[in-house]
Amino acid sequence: MSEILIRAENVTKTFVSRKGRVEAVRDFSIDVQRGKVVCIVGASGCGKSTFLNMVAGFIQPTSGCISLEGKPITSIEPRCGMIFQSYALFPWMTVLDNVSFGPRLKGVRKSERYQKARRWIEMVGLQGFEDAYPGELSGGMQQRVALSRVLANEPDVLLCDEPFAALDAMTRQIMQQELLHIVQKSGKTVIFITHSIDEALILSDTLVVMSARPGQVKAVYDNDLPHPRKLEVQLTDRFLKLKRQVWNLVQEEVVGSMTMPVIR
Repeated sequence: MSEILIRAENVTKTFVSRKGRVEAVRDFSIDVQRGKVVCIVGASGCGKSTFLNMVAGFIQPTSGCISLEGKPITSIEPRCGMIFQSYALFPWMTVLDNVSFGPRLKGVRKSERYQKARRWIEMVGLQGFEDAYPGELSGGMQQRVALSRVLANEPDVLLCDEPFAALDAMTRQIMQQELLHIVQKSGKTVIFITHSIDEALILSDTLVVMSARPGQVKAVYDNDLPHPRKLEVQLTDRFLKLKRQVWNLVQEEVVGSMTMPVIR
């Protein structure tokens, strides 16, 4: 049995503002095994991003505990790298300098950090673009740079907050395959948030369906679709059966949340 790397135990998060209290996540519990991809889907505003931000250590649970390798996450966790929907690249820096920025902050020598950056740039298929600037690249290429920049920091966990949502359908599928390739080569653990059930089924080893706010675990699926997981798997009976099951659960929550204010 795989080692549990991240464990969330009865996690609740309540935000307090002038307008009152909003419970975003309630009694949320999951285990994330090392080297696995866990995808979380759910209705808009169900607290998916809130949970991811707690794993990153950006915010703290109101109650409950999130632990990494058995130790509670109580501050920003350097072993977790966050990949956002926006590329968040430095437009005045080349691809090489963007990717090597994290090691530079850690004091890694220029030759060493450039060597490391080039390795990840090659892994995401951007060799030859090391001297290009973000404005000279397509959206898909910029997201590859953002991914390689996070990987250059050598995190144990990739936290992905809908990183491919803004891409066109074809580029999105290419990036899904790139991510699976990187996970296979590097052994990284991934928590991936998405609104796309197809994407979740392509990427995940475990798929978690969240209820409407306050977000709770509505269902957990061990994704038994075969590896290597090519896009053609979407045409199989097993894929379509899983998709219907997940869609029915999400649809229940979408209908139930129509009158609720959105909290992300």
